[in-house]
Formats: sequence, C-alpha cells, structure tokens
Amino acid sequence: MNAPAAAAAPLHQARRIVVKVGSSLVTNEGRGVDAQAVGNWCRQLAALAAQGREVVMVSSGAIVEGMKRLGWTSRPSELPELQAAAAVGQMGLVQMYESQLSLHGLRSAQVLLTHADLADRERYLNARSTLRTLLRLKVIPVINENDTVVNDEIKFGDNDTLGALVANLIEADALVILTDQRGLYASDPRKDPQARFVDVASAGDPALERMAGGAGSALGRGGMITKVLAARRAAGSGADTVIAWGREPDVLLRLCAGEAIGTSLLAPTAKLAARKQWMLDHLQLRGAVTVDAGAAQKLVTEGKSLLAIGVLEVTGDFVRGEVIAVRAPDGAVLCRGLANYSAAETRLIARKPSTAIVAALGYMAEPELIHRDNLVLAG
Repeated sequence: MNAPAAAAAPLHQARRIVVKVGSSLVTNEGRGVDAQAVGNWCRQLAALAAQGREVVMVSSGAIVEGMKRLGWTSRPSELPELQAAAAVGQMGLVQMYESQLSLHGLRSAQVLLTHADLADRERYLNARSTLRTLLRLKVIPVINENDTVVNDEIKFGDNDTLGALVANLIEADALVILTDQRGLYASDPRKDPQARFVDVASAGDPALERMAGGAGSALGRGGMITKVLAARRAAGSGADTVIAWGREPDVLLRLCAGEAIGTSLLAPTAKLAARKQWMLDHLQLRGAVTVDAGAAQKLVTEGKSLLAIGVLEVTGDFVRGEVIAVRAPDGAVLCRGLANYSAAETRLIARKPSTAIVAALGYMAEPELIHRDNLVLAG
C-alpha cells in the first residue's frame, strides 16, 4: 500500500487547497482559541497566498470557544445549548482569524454552511460562486458548519466531511486535514507498538476503513475513520488528501514544497475526469437545449463555453445547476453540462447576447449558459 515518498507529496503542484483544522488544535485542547496556533497557520496561509495558491480554511472550534466564554467545563448534550455555545464561540473564532490574517495584509471572510446548503443544487451553486469570487479577490474564506441553526438531520456530522464537500464544491486540488495525530496507522499504535504507519495509499481503498477506527476526542466529534471517509469523498472530484499532525512545524509550507508529511491518500481519478464522470453518470436528464451550427462547432472543436445566443430551442423543465443535454440542430447529443440558468430563464435569454441577460432577467448569474469547465462531450 505504501509508495515512494515522492508520490506522497500531492500538494507540491496544488493550486487550490482546502485546509481543515480540528477543535483540539484550534482551541489548545479546550482552553479557548489558541492565538499562537491560529497565528502560525495564518502566517503559512499568507506565504502560500504569496506563492499564488488559493487556500480555504475549514475550522472547528466555535462550540469549544463558546463553552469557554460561557464558563462551561463539559460539552452539553442538549441541542439548544450546543447551538448557543456555537453562536457565542463563533464570534471569538472568526475574530481571531481576522486579526491574525490582517497582520499579513490579508482579508478574510466568514462562511457558515449546512448540509441543506449543499444538498440543494441552486444553493450549492450560490455557495460555489461566492467562494470562487472570494478566492479571485484574494480573500481567505474561513468556513465552519452553521451549528447555530442545524439539527441532527441536516448536520454534516463533523468538519472532516465538511472539508471534503468544500473541496468538491470549489474543485480543489487537495484537502489537508490537520489533526492531533501523525496520520493513519495500519493498526492502533496505542495497542500495537509495531503498528505500521501508512505513508501513502489510494483514497477509497476499503482496507483504509478497516484500519481506521476509534472515536474522536472529548472535544471533537471526529476520529480517524471520518478522515478516511472524507478523503474518499474528496477523491470523487479528483482531490488528493493529506492527514497530518497540526503541530508539525510549518506543515503547510513543507507539504507544498513537496515534503512527504503525514498520510497521503491519493485520488485514483484525475480531477477533470472525475467531474466529467459525475455528469455522465446522470442517467435521466430533466432538460436539453438545441444549439445552432455555429455554437455546435465552437463546443465540439474549440472547447468553448455555451452562450445563450447560440440556443435555438429549450426542452424540459430544469433548474439552475442541473445537468442538461446539449443537442445539435439534427437532434444528436453533443455534450452535457451544468446549466447556469433554469429552463424558464433560458427561454427568455435564448438567441440573446450575454450583454442582454440583465435586461431580460433583471440579473446575471453568469455570462455563459454553460461554462466550458462544466461541459463534457458525449461519447
């Protein structure tokens, strides 16, 4: 299962990275937000930004910080108390990231998500657009689950899962899960002194789930199993995952320099291929557009985006973000793609240039009906 050290450095060429840090690291084992630790990561984020990389921070710690501010010594079990602690603690958590990042001339943004935000396709696209815009503006998004409003039915369950979903959401190249453990062992090192350390493996390998086990700390909810499952989920969009000790000196900088640290769980499918496969896996489509010969030529031979001006006909009843078919004038399916507008909206902007979208709809979500990055050729 292990591979050469060079294969265990997936961040070396990564341009867009999601970093997840756990509660025990952010809050110094429950003693409130750890300014030194957060400052250390923010310093590294600034260095990575200076290298031209885009970084998103998924940070736990709001509930623990809230417990500290409220004077609670043990984690409550009642949902309203947990939500209250999250509301109180989120203030301190975000203030710490903002102040530390500002020391390096960086701006930050708070983004709170729930499972419902990512399960609904339109809200999913809205979140995606917001995050991509923040990255374009050189702002560091700090993401956490919106514990103040969620219940068990809509919770992600842990921020490892949230980190993986964010990696998929923004099509990240890599997910880094910083934890209080060195990485993944083939067996429990607390019980087996000879436990083999897993340097690198393929994300989604069933053997990894058998290796991982045990609960998280009293402060956090995750364990190594949630990290292995998160890596498998992130691999679905082609993102590699690294699980590493959060107190390792300059861990992010060294990983991005190509050093093999922690456990690397590599995506077996390339990013573009994984996203194309996701679109091709839709067996039933709720709609289609028929395009003119000129648009068909640009899509198939030039790899261009589909603009509304090239649309001749709209069929079906689809909503923004759904996969639709793109047909040639003779009815042949040319490709599939993610629609930036609903069927009703597409009918209103068909045969119109992008500059006329605002006049037709009152707003413009995107200048393209389907962006080229969200198109996959049929067959």
